[in-house]
Amino acid sequence: MTQATAQARPGGRSARVRAAVHRAVGEMLAEGPIEAVTIPAIAARAGVHPTTVYRRWGSVAQLLNDAATSRFSGDVVVPDSGSLAGDLERWMVDVATDLADPDALALMRATIGSGPEGGSACTADRQAQLGAIIERERARGGKVPSVERAIDALLGPLYYRAIFGGQPAPSEWARGLVAAFLAAI
Repeated sequence: MTQATAQARPGGRSARVRAAVHRAVGEMLAEGPIEAVTIPAIAARAGVHPTTVYRRWGSVAQLLNDAATSRFSGDVVVPDSGSLAGDLERWMVDVATDLADPDALALMRATIGSGPEGGSACTADRQAQLGAIIERERARGGKVPSVERAIDALLGPLYYRAIFGGQPAPSEWARGLVAAFLAAI
């Protein structure tokens, strides 16, 4: 194989294996209990050897963290409406919609239950997005709270409702969180 041929393979085998394994994890979580999600079962579903999965991820917890990080990164766009209220409302509705997806919720619950890093795998990108919204408003000269306060007031209730309440957050409820938060700053 020439160098040009090797470069023509976007992602190559590694990307295909990762995608197949992530897909297998999602399917298995949607179909049944977390106890059924084992590395041998994932490998069989993905069509790869279990050694490939063990070598790449080491454990189910590490695999769930990687799948969650991949799933919850970049799928919600940080809006730029020109105002903090507009940005937060659009963003919260988008996040609430994403958290209403039963497959996303199953992955989130499994990942959080897999170990201490699980929560971060599910929320790190959202926290960074919220930080970007607040920093943009700060650059505009607006009055802004700390990112931690925004996480507690906005993401906390949204994630709690999704994970423990078992019910999606309606758009109006998410907007209400934003209104209450902005009234308090």
